[in-house]
Amino acid sequence: MSDYAADVGKYSSPVNEAAVAAIVKYCGIALRNADSSLVSGTDPQELARVREGFATKKLGLSAADADAGMKKVLEKMKGVKQKSRVTFYYLLAEATGTMGKLG
Repeated sequence: MSDYAADVGKYSSPVNEAAVAAIVKYCGIALRNADSSLVSGTDPQELARVREGFATKKLGLSAADADAGMKKVLEKMKGVKQKSRVTFYYLLAEATGTMGKLG
C-alpha cells in the first residue's frame, strides 16, 4: 500500500491514504497483473474502459466530465510512460472533485 501512496505523492500532497486504499480495493486482482495495473494514456480503448468503469460507475461522472478529468491527469503525468492505475484513478478523482466518493 505504501508503494501506491508514494507514487501518488509524486503528483499530489498530502496523500489521502484512505482514498488510495479504496482504489486498491476497487481494482482488486487487476493490480496483480503488470499490464492491467497500468493505464495506457495513448490507447483510446483503455481510456474508454476507465471512463465507462471507474469514472462513471465509481465516481458518478458524466462522459464529458470523465474525459475532461482524464485530460488533466494525462497532462499531469505527461512524462510518465507507465502510469500506475491507482495513481491515475486517484488523480482523476482529485481533478474532478469526487474524492469523497472513494470512501
